[in-house]
Amino acid sequence: MLTGKQKRYLRAEAHHLTPIFQVGKGGVNEQMLRQISDALEARELLKVRILDNCEDEKNEVAEALAEGTNSELVQLIGLTVVLYKESKNNKKIHLPKVDKK
Repeated sequence: MLTGKQKRYLRAEAHHLTPIFQVGKGGVNEQMLRQISDALEARELLKVRILDNCEDEKNEVAEALAEGTNSELVQLIGLTVVLYKESKNNKKIHLPKVDKK
C-alpha cells in the first residue's frame, strides 16, 4: 500500500503524462488489462482515460483496472485514472521512504 506522501509524489510525477489507454463502451476487458500490465511494467506510472460513453461507474472502472493489473490506484480525477506498479525490470521511479515511528 502507498502512503499519502508517496501518492502525492506519484500524482506530481503523473501530472505531465497523457493517457495512453481509453476505457469506452465495452468497459474493462482481459486484453486491455494485459496491455495495461505490460505498459505498467515498462513505465511504472500511467494514465487511463474513461470515455464519456463508458457505461460503468468511473469508480468501478478505476478499481477494476487496479485489481486486474495488480497495481495501485494513485488517483481518480474527473475521468482520468492514474495507476502505479513497481516494475521488476525497469525500475525508474524511486518513491519517498516511509517514515516508521
